[in-house]
Amino acid sequence: MNKRIPIFVLTGFLGSGKTTVLQKMLSYIKQQGQKPALILNELGSENVEKELFQVESMIEMLNGCICCTIQDDMRVELERFLQTNADIDVLLIEGTGIANPAEIIEALTHPNLMEQVEIQSVIGLVDASRFLEYQSIFQSSKEIRTMLKQQVTSSTLIVINKIDLLENKKLNKVTAKINESKTENVPIIYSSFGNVDEQLLFQRRFFQNTVNLKEEVHHHHHHHSHPFQAVKIVGIESIDRKKFERWLKNQSLLRAKGYVLFEGQQQLFSFQFSSGQLHVTSIETNVSPCFIFIGNDIDENKLIHSFEKEVMQIH
Repeated sequence: MNKRIPIFVLTGFLGSGKTTVLQKMLSYIKQQGQKPALILNELGSENVEKELFQVESMIEMLNGCICCTIQDDMRVELERFLQTNADIDVLLIEGTGIANPAEIIEALTHPNLMEQVEIQSVIGLVDASRFLEYQSIFQSSKEIRTMLKQQVTSSTLIVINKIDLLENKKLNKVTAKINESKTENVPIIYSSFGNVDEQLLFQRRFFQNTVNLKEEVHHHHHHHSHPFQAVKIVGIESIDRKKFERWLKNQSLLRAKGYVLFEGQQQLFSFQFSSGQLHVTSIETNVSPCFIFIGNDIDENKLIHSFEKEVMQIH
């Protein structure tokens, strides 16, 4: 199998310092003798920041947001890009200031991409000087407050930037507010002018793994606590739809998706599971069944054991 290209996603509201941190990360990658690639996303028809980046390999996503209007476009473009740029060592993605990183994760963990790329971290930038203002019902809209919460909730590392612009008392309030939304075990670091230790930025904080159920012995992993994980299961035969749906509803998953073959059906289905609801769509594509489970602190061994016992009826 070809190597998976590590991906780092940068998220944060407008003016939080994403571009500054992105430039810092690109410089560090090049210093290590590696070749970076970059996905830049702008809502307008022209990316005014592209001249700031001296990167040979760049995908510009214009007139839309990665996480909504052109999510599928990003996936298709990235698949095409990887076919012709096999020498890329690291991929950085900067979403717009209004991007929901959970939807970017959704695109990057698509069955077609998961064996080619590997999310390492979702780095959330916060403008400390304006964060409380954005949280105020008197100074911002509900949409902005919801979007900021999504960005904090989906981040695997939070960088509270521009701390030089406010006093400690106010900074403590910002930290307390972020702690209300962030996922447990997600670290917070503080910075001014986007000056962050590269070792912290490049630390792996999102974990992906693929398990083949047809292998006689699964490689059991010691369970470590990770804020975000994606587990892909392959080697699946046809399964009972009711048992599968009942099992899904008993799991603490953020999301599940993939391709499934139900017993008594010749047709393959694409499925999505979120908020306790299973949605299936018949597909004509010639692909093998596979499941992708995304969640917080997944015990992979326990997940697979319960799937085999309750869905596949293997005891």
